[in-house]
Amino acid sequence: MRLEWLEDILAVAETGSFSEAADRRHLTQSAFSRRIRNIEDYVGVQLFDRARKPVQLRATTGDQREQIARLAAGLRQLVEDLRRGDRRALNRIVIASQHALTAAFTPGLIRAVQARRQDTYIRLRSANLDECFAQLLSRQADIAIVYRVPGQDHPIEADYIEATALGVDRLIPVCATGAAGRMRHAVQAGELPVIAYPANVFLGQVLERVVFPQLDPGLAVDQQVETALTLAAVELAAEELGVAWVPASLSSRYVAAGTLCDLTDQLPACDLLITAVRLAGASGSTEAGVWDLLAAHRGA
Repeated sequence: MRLEWLEDILAVAETGSFSEAADRRHLTQSAFSRRIRNIEDYVGVQLFDRARKPVQLRATTGDQREQIARLAAGLRQLVEDLRRGDRRALNRIVIASQHALTAAFTPGLIRAVQARRQDTYIRLRSANLDECFAQLLSRQADIAIVYRVPGQDHPIEADYIEATALGVDRLIPVCATGAAGRMRHAVQAGELPVIAYPANVFLGQVLERVVFPQLDPGLAVDQQVETALTLAAVELAAEELGVAWVPASLSSRYVAAGTLCDLTDQLPACDLLITAVRLAGASGSTEAGVWDLLAAHRGA
């Protein structure tokens, strides 16, 4: 049963007149009458009581009027959803974002992009650094939003990618405000209770290669607990389990609220460059438009 047929039946039921229904359906009366006959031939029964004025649905048809209305509404919605889905497919872009950035930086970036490109549908995928680049290389993602340590390269050969700087974050040491005195005393005593990251994740490597070498040689790092998630590290620090190095973009709200204490006056911190990366030579008007906006967003 076609949507237009259902709407024809409802038009007659609502107006009680074939001529008025034809006007509503923007058809000549003869064309509308032919369509009504085609509908009745298709279902094999007469749908209308033509002997009565105004025209009424026959009893069997009238019993199904609500279902006809529901079906028509459902089909109209289906058509609109399919059209919207097609528009989204044409204007869709997939962004892979490093977990820590997904939690604090990337949502604002997406808001800025959609403020300028309201027809762009963005699918956000949160992943660790290696997974972000894997999605980029396999073309499961169009753009990756990731960290890079100043002076270090991305893990993909520069010839294969384009990168643009979006801003600078900072990996800072924090602890629960209520435990700040105890943590400072522990540092002075030569022992640092730490919430660590696994050695195979980006921030774990940053701690081992950049941050910890800056610690006083006499300070022993005592790993209390390990997690790969920066949000979990924040919560563990808030529970007074140790010092966590977390991006300032993520921890600043906790520091401002008094939940966490910034320990950069005693312990080293590290700059993190926020970058957008895509495959070199990648095309597509939606991707190109979003990329241009990201480049313009640099440092904003």
